[in-house]
Amino acid sequence: MSRLSSTDTPEETADVAEAAVDNARSDLLTHLAAQLGDGLVESHLAPDDDLWIRVTREAWVDAGDYLKTGLGFQYFNFLSAIDWMPSPFGRDMDSQVDIELGHDEASEIDSSLEHGVTGGETRFQVFARVNDIVNGLGVTLKVDVPDDDLTLASWTGVFAGADWHERECWEMYGISFDGHPGLRHIYLPSGFEGNPLRKDYPLLARRLKPWPGIVDVEQMPGDDDESGDAS
Repeated sequence: MSRLSSTDTPEETADVAEAAVDNARSDLLTHLAAQLGDGLVESHLAPDDDLWIRVTREAWVDAGDYLKTGLGFQYFNFLSAIDWMPSPFGRDMDSQVDIELGHDEASEIDSSLEHGVTGGETRFQVFARVNDIVNGLGVTLKVDVPDDDLTLASWTGVFAGADWHERECWEMYGISFDGHPGLRHIYLPSGFEGNPLRKDYPLLARRLKPWPGIVDVEQMPGDDDESGDAS
C-alpha cells in the first residue's frame, strides 16, 4: 500500500494522499478478492471515501480474521444487524398526525426489500466495521443471514469486542452466533418474548402515547410575523 514520505512538501503530500487513499483501497479490495475467492459476493469502493464488501456466510469469520491478522485491521468498531423488511405498520400513528397537519395520507406500504450498498438477498443482514488506524482505512463487511436459519459464526474468536455486540444483535433481532461464549440479555429481562428491533415487532407503548414532539407541533420563530405580514 502507498505511504507518504516525511520529506514531501505540503503540496506534494496533498497530491500523494489523494492518490494513496484510492490506491490503498483498491489494493485492499484486490487482497480481499484473492483471499476470499467466491466468498466475496459483492463490493463497492467509493474513491476517497470508503469500502464496503458483502461476503458469504461461510466466509464471514475468514474475512474478519484476514483483515485483522493479514492486513492490519486490528480495531473492531462495531457489529450489528439490519432488518430490510418495510414495517407492516407503516408510519402508524405518524400517519394520523400527517393528516391532521394537512399532509397527504401515506400511500400503500411497499413490501419489497430494498437493500443498501453491495445489495443483499435476505431480509436480515449482519454488518460490521473494522479499521486500520495506522493507515486510516476502514471496511464495512456485510453478510446475508437466511430467513430460515438465523445463525452466523461468532466473531468473538477474532475480535473479543464483538462479544456484547453479538449479544445485542441476538437480543434485538433474534440472530444467533455459533461459538459465542454466552448469548444472554443485556437490556431486556430474562424470559422476554420477541425482538424489538425487527420491523414487524409492534411498539405497543407508542400506540398508547406517540413519541414526544410528534403531536405537539410548535411554530418556528417568525411564523406568526410572516402570517401577519401576508394578511
